[in-house]
Amino acid sequence: EVQLVESGGGLVQAGGSLRLSCAASGFTFDVYAVGWFRQAPGKEREGVSCISVRDGSTYYADSVKGRFTISSDNAKNTVYLQMNSLKFEDTAVYYCAAALLGCWGSRSYGLDYWGKGTLVTVSS
Repeated sequence: EVQLVESGGGLVQAGGSLRLSCAASGFTFDVYAVGWFRQAPGKEREGVSCISVRDGSTYYADSVKGRFTISSDNAKNTVYLQMNSLKFEDTAVYYCAAALLGCWGSRSYGLDYWGKGTLVTVSS
């Protein structure tokens, strides 16, 4: 059974930090790109960041560049998203996703697996 299990969400003040984790199982982790989307209330889903597990190449949305860092621990089949200097507008449900097609950038198709999401709330 394929699973992507997110953890690490919570409530943080603006300027603070959180680290999200996505633990993957049930598929060949190292041939996929794995990363994060987010969806705030009343807004469209946004691709935040992803990493190609095989070669380490990464993508960041302009809105998070310089503040968020994605990494993978291949031994643990886990991807992390370190989020620093959090802003109120980062408040959203963050979903882990995996794509055999590769890191998605602004692409919204070709996402093979999804987690159930973890809520990040940034208080202003």
